Amino acid sequence: MGYDQLAWSGFAATLGAIAGALTGLLFVAVSIKSDLLSASRNLASRAAQSLCLFMTAVLLALLVSPPQPRVALGGELLLLAVSSGLLMVILDRRAGHAPAKSVTAHLERFSPNALTPLLIGVGGITLLVHAGGGLYWLLVAAVASLLAELSARGRSL
Repeated sequence: MGYDQLAWSGFAATLGAIAGALTGLLFVAVSIKSDLLSASRNLASRAAQSLCLFMTAVLLALLVSPPQPRVALGGELLLLAVSSGLLMVILDRRAGHAPAKSVTAHLERFSPNALTPLLIGVGGITLLVHAGGGLYWLLVAAVASLLAELSARGRSL
């Protein structure tokens, strides 16, 4: 089942609906707090990271929805993982880091910003080689992205 894309159409539809709704709510929060966000590069970058993670989930749903060859989907997942990972690194650098020796710096490595693209990439690779879990990795990536962003970013806005 982890390699049968058609079996994941319900997951894709649900993920797309949830991520789309959360993206809309984030836009509302950003518009309400726009004066605060414009005054702080850190908060603006963190809000952009949240938007990126929600949109990554939306794009994930869009990639899994239409039937296509397994190799094409695996390549698309790898492309999504690399592009979202690079964007996360850029936004994280723009927001500023915790000092290198702090506990926070070590936790940032395992944040949803790093974990989500990594899990999507693992899903793409295992789908391509047809071993190691396939699309099941996307379930973990989606949960990590959506739940962690709701808890972490909701408090900062």
